[in-house]
Amino acid sequence: MPGPKIAIVGEAWGEHEERQRAPFVGPAGYELTKMLGEAGIHRADCFLTNVFNLRPRPTNDIENLCSKERQGNFPPLKAGRYLRAEFNSEVQRLIRELTDLRPNITIALGNTAAWALLGNTGISKIRGTVTDSTAIRGLKVLPTFHPAAILRQWDLRAVTVLDLGKAARESAFPEIRRPERTIYIDPSLSDLEWYYDKFLRNATRIAFDIETAGQQITCIGFSPEPSSAIVIPFVDPRKEGGSYWPNQSDELHAWAYVRKVLDHPAPKVAQNGLYDIHFLWRAYGIVVRNFEDDTMLLHHALQPESEKGLAFLGSVYTNEASWKLMRTRGKTTIKRDE
Repeated sequence: MPGPKIAIVGEAWGEHEERQRAPFVGPAGYELTKMLGEAGIHRADCFLTNVFNLRPRPTNDIENLCSKERQGNFPPLKAGRYLRAEFNSEVQRLIRELTDLRPNITIALGNTAAWALLGNTGISKIRGTVTDSTAIRGLKVLPTFHPAAILRQWDLRAVTVLDLGKAARESAFPEIRRPERTIYIDPSLSDLEWYYDKFLRNATRIAFDIETAGQQITCIGFSPEPSSAIVIPFVDPRKEGGSYWPNQSDELHAWAYVRKVLDHPAPKVAQNGLYDIHFLWRAYGIVVRNFEDDTMLLHHALQPESEKGLAFLGSVYTNEASWKLMRTRGKTTIKRDE
């Protein structure tokens, strides 16, 4: 008989957990049960455990298990604080449990669980994004806030329920599924026209986004469908003079292309689009025709108490990787799919 498809990993025992020698049986556990129910998950269908099946002494602070000296290969559990060697066996026990269970999704609650399974303690930045465990090959992990943190900071609750809802959906399969997208970068003028004819001319909706530095647009992207986009650069620090286009004539042609796309009759969509529209008009005299939706404002109407940035929306509504944490850079030439 297969085991639970969802594993939930917390930090360590508290007073109630130590007394019953079981995870999540105190106030934080009660709140977790309520949030799981709101997300469509039955607690009884989950495997629950902690990174440390013990209570940190003398207080319930995980720092009591650490020292200033690095022992073993574990990253710091807190800034300048490393797990003491005598507690390594607890992490190994957790790894054995999850390796034997092989759940479809493992929910890492809080910084300590994210540290053990992902080697990362920045829970506020990585929450909501499904990723591979660095400790167990092939283990799919979704980090989110610990219910104990929610009891201290109630405004974290709404997004945690959204994350648990994503975990419920992810529990249907064991692998990480990312959407396939083709993004055309470093285009030539002929590439721009090719993309317009193939993707934009008959588009029924066009999403756009600008990147700015000071009073200048550094690049603008267009996407007529979820699987395809093109980025038109104007500033390129890799090139002498800092301009992407080799001469003024080519750059003027590129700006004419931008005007043509934004004047297309198809409805336009953007994130924080009011800023983009105002910037385009103020700095370049470009009018965005038939602007329809601003994803930031649409989300704010649904969840007025939560963050509105694109990274946050991506973590809640999509299965994208956490692109804001990616720093890989390089030059890729455009490849046409003709």
